[in-house]
Amino acid sequence: MKTLQKSGAFAAFYLAAAYIIGIALFLVVLDYPSITNPAQKVALLVEQQTVIFWTNLLMYVFFGLVLVVLALALYDRLKTGAPALAQVATVLAIIWAGSLVASGMVANAGIAPVLALYAQDPAQAALTWQVFETVGSGLGNGNGEILGGVWTLLISLAALRGGGLPKALNFLGLLVGALGIVSILPGLTDLVGMFGLSQIIWFVWMGIILLRRQPVQAA
Repeated sequence: MKTLQKSGAFAAFYLAAAYIIGIALFLVVLDYPSITNPAQKVALLVEQQTVIFWTNLLMYVFFGLVLVVLALALYDRLKTGAPALAQVATVLAIIWAGSLVASGMVANAGIAPVLALYAQDPAQAALTWQVFETVGSGLGNGNGEILGGVWTLLISLAALRGGGLPKALNFLGLLVGALGIVSILPGLTDLVGMFGLSQIIWFVWMGIILLRRQPVQAA
């Protein structure tokens, strides 16, 4: 159990770091929010293909794989106090992890054929990349963090019911989860950013708890 808890702690730290590095690459290096049309996006892909490839690996593929480790560590910690909630949360985490891995793989699979097409027909390459990007964004919860939100919410509810995590961390988790869930609603998609930033804090705090404390069940 101690080994799994430590693995979960390091997984939580990685997830927080992946968010931070990914945000830095997305906003600073790629300046992606300023790219507004398909032609600009495919031109950026041609110029920054290596950065985009590794961003997809760090933020989606590796993130999804490491998320499974954290989910299993939390299940092991919470299964005694709230078994049903812990089981449902773990299943959702695995679904979320799978969608993230698929998102990164789809996006990276599109890079080579789009670059080859760009040399012959830049306009068609832009449209093709738009298709890959749309599919990848959908798989990666770009239109709302419903999976990550529900998972975080259920983990927090399970810990509140059965113990195992500090109450303050659980209340933060409820807020993070709620932000993720409502971000799927029309007009509230921008809350995805707030979900990500608040989950960084949740991941770091979770990592510290898993590394230092053994679970204490609620009475």
